[in-house]
Amino acid sequence: MSTALTTDTTPRAWIGCMHCYNDGRLIGEWFDAAGADEVTLADVHGGAGRVRAGCEELWVMDHENIPARGEMSPYDASEWAQAILAVPEHARAALGAWVESGDYIIEGLGDIPSVSDFEERYAGCWDSFREYAENLAEDIGLLDGAPEEVARYFDWTAWTRDLAMDFTTARTDGGVYVFRNM
Repeated sequence: MSTALTTDTTPRAWIGCMHCYNDGRLIGEWFDAAGADEVTLADVHGGAGRVRAGCEELWVMDHENIPARGEMSPYDASEWAQAILAVPEHARAALGAWVESGDYIIEGLGDIPSVSDFEERYAGCWDSFREYAENLAEDIGLLDGAPEEVARYFDWTAWTRDLAMDFTTARTDGGVYVFRNM
């Protein structure tokens, strides 16, 4: 019997009360980031009767499965979650790699990635960029019709190097994520 390991990709946010934090008390809870913008002071404090005077602002002090650095507002955490959840679960790691590459396209005013641009640019995960280049060459018929004597001497290294200028790549344990630059 084999046990399959699953990795939860659900974006989550640890939301805390800023007033309590500034008073030296760490009051907060983990929530699904998709609903972070709807979390109330009562949710964070464990009930409306436990909210103290001066408690007004909530803040995301930590997060999981959101490819952004540092703290953020609950609204921003919710926006990130909506973008992440719009991508099929098997492609979420690629979305994160695209964001971490710094070459991603943002949606709106914040740093939220454009899901439609991700979907348009994502070319898959390959063992190497060379493997992607060879597959692309076959798909587009790069050497179709070329005599075998000519095709045999084609400089794959140079062609792959030049092709890479039109792409962003991000290494992962499973290979290389490939994204088209447009």
